[in-house]
Amino acid sequence: MTSRSTSTPRVSPPSGGVDGNERLTSLVAAVLLLLLFLVGLTVPVANVQTRLHVFFGVVVIPPVLLKVASTSWRMMKYYTGSFAYRRKGPPMPLLRLLGPVLVVLTLVLLFSGVGLVIGAPRSMRFELSQIHRASFLLWFVVTAIHVLAHLQETMRVAPRDFLRGARRRVRGSAIRSWTTLASVAVGIVCGWAILPYVSNVTIFSH
Repeated sequence: MTSRSTSTPRVSPPSGGVDGNERLTSLVAAVLLLLLFLVGLTVPVANVQTRLHVFFGVVVIPPVLLKVASTSWRMMKYYTGSFAYRRKGPPMPLLRLLGPVLVVLTLVLLFSGVGLVIGAPRSMRFELSQIHRASFLLWFVVTAIHVLAHLQETMRVAPRDFLRGARRRVRGSAIRSWTTLASVAVGIVCGWAILPYVSNVTIFSH
């Protein structure tokens, strides 16, 4: 007499679990590469085309927050002992060290820029402009390392939710796509909303 073992296949959560998190992170990263490229094009003329620089700078904020949330979720699950996330493994040691630095520099860069446009008293604008400039230089170096380390993975994983075969393997593709699109849409609305507050603001003081 032979015993027949029955096993119930594991069903991934609606979000797609660890693979869904990887896809979301890569998709948002790909979108940010494009948006940050557009922001970068405005840097040389930031003090001439202030409105354009501010607009694109604000557009990236919601996608940046979404990427911070997705990467923070992965690290939280990893360090709290989730089997799937521990099996996936952590990033390389250097990237683990640079991750928090990149998050802090990104937030300082973006919100110091917003502070220059709204909220900052005139007496603080020069100091805030210096913070914005210094954080940009540091952010550029750290971001270059981060992008180069993840570029191949991002280009490989980011399109998977749009490829028919790969799309079906991990649940939550529609949620991830719409969430990413929504973050960009919110950024565009916020960028448009801040434009009336933009006057002759000096973004990069010399």
